[in-house]
Amino acid sequence: MLAKKIWDTLSRVDVSAHVEKKGNLSYLSWAWAWGVLMKHFPDVDYEFDVEKFDDETVEVRVAVAIKEDGQQVVRHMWLPVMNHRNQAIKNPTAFDINTSKMRCLTKCLAMYGLGHYIYAGEDLPEASNDTIDGDQYKAIMSLIEKTNSDMAKFLKAFNIESVEAMPQKSFQKALTALQRKVSNEGK
Repeated sequence: MLAKKIWDTLSRVDVSAHVEKKGNLSYLSWAWAWGVLMKHFPDVDYEFDVEKFDDETVEVRVAVAIKEDGQQVVRHMWLPVMNHRNQAIKNPTAFDINTSKMRCLTKCLAMYGLGHYIYAGEDLPEASNDTIDGDQYKAIMSLIEKTNSDMAKFLKAFNIESVEAMPQKSFQKALTALQRKVSNEGK
């Protein structure tokens, strides 16, 4: 099935070296993300739509269709046109709309797996000191085993007594470090 092939391919791409920070949020360069998509799945179409609301704000939407061997998978994403504080802009300029379109396109590619973990938790309240969940624990343990990482050094690096005790706020850093180690070992 094409959807699974796309996810399995794109979700394995290490995007950590291409993440840009803006405030507390992380972004992928749209040009880099598009280049990765073209490398793996060059038969792609996308279409934007723009909706203006009564309060003079604007939302951009995109549909991205990936085709291969007579199959097609379509994903959709939407994003308000926002300022540097991620607040919706009233009467945005063409530049503001263009910027939001490219962010929306990149976010849609995450729906296919490319850098999806960057957006994890963005729709949740600010993270507290809660510990990682079962799926996160399994992901970390799997990568520790895959990389033959020294458990004592790992625990010390994250200042925790056990992987189960890892705070949510440390999960992404640990995951990225272990994924980078996997990637480097493959070279």
